[in-house]
Amino acid sequence: MATTNKKITSAKTATKASKTLASKSTGSKSKTAAASALSQAKAPKKQTSTKAASAASKVLQDGRTSKQSKSAAGSALAQAKKKSK
Repeated sequence: MATTNKKITSAKTATKASKTLASKSTGSKSKTAAASALSQAKAPKKQTSTKAASAASKVLQDGRTSKQSKSAAGSALAQAKKKSK
């Protein structure tokens, strides 16, 4: 069973996520993670989907990804549903 995660995206990270979405050179996985992070700004009840969390994980592992995209991906991943033990 998953537990609710009440973290939200900070204003600074939301700005980075917005810039990631606006960039024409950003890949689809980065945009998926950024969109998830941006949608969770000021929304503690929203959680990152499994698909977006997977994309965020891949963005963080990719050495070609910008710091801006990685920041948004990290925020999205931190807001994913936590598995209970």
